[in-house]
Amino acid sequence: MTEAGSGQVPRPLIAAAIGLPLALAVAVGVLAFNAESQSSIDDAALAAERTGPLALATIPAPDAESPECVDLVAALPEELSSGEDTLARRELIDPAPPGAAAWGSADHDPVVLRCGLGTPAELTPTSQLLDLSGVQWLEMTGEGSTTWAAVDRPVGVALTMPDGMGSGPLQSVSTVLGERLPAVEIEID
Repeated sequence: MTEAGSGQVPRPLIAAAIGLPLALAVAVGVLAFNAESQSSIDDAALAAERTGPLALATIPAPDAESPECVDLVAALPEELSSGEDTLARRELIDPAPPGAAAWGSADHDPVVLRCGLGTPAELTPTSQLLDLSGVQWLEMTGEGSTTWAAVDRPVGVALTMPDGMGSGPLQSVSTVLGERLPAVEIEID
């Protein structure tokens, strides 16, 4: 008598019922492992991108090679604090634009300083300015970042920070600006 005629479930059907879920569990495990491995690789690549040499585009900065900018960039700290995070000064890829510096950590996009810029077009007679350590800053909000422009120094200085960074980098740069560049009357173009 055959298995089908005896009221028993055929062995191939039992094997399939056991084998398919087992194969599915193994496949899900392999996919999860690969996804986790890829996530770790992506995290490592992002961390390297955020801490390794940084390419900066050249932007119009007519006074970037001025003695004031050269002195300022040389006087900038090797590290900036942002809450509990420390942002290390980043090497800039050649050709590095003059008057530029950057800091970063594996957890944050870079903080970038540019010196030698002109007066920002956003500066108007009614602009709200932030006085920080005696430096007058104009806030310019962008998508995912904020740029702060020091508008009362002999050369234009801008500090761009990713959103959520806190005020630590701005405070540190304000201190150096106050020590290195004298305040001047604010000129609105």
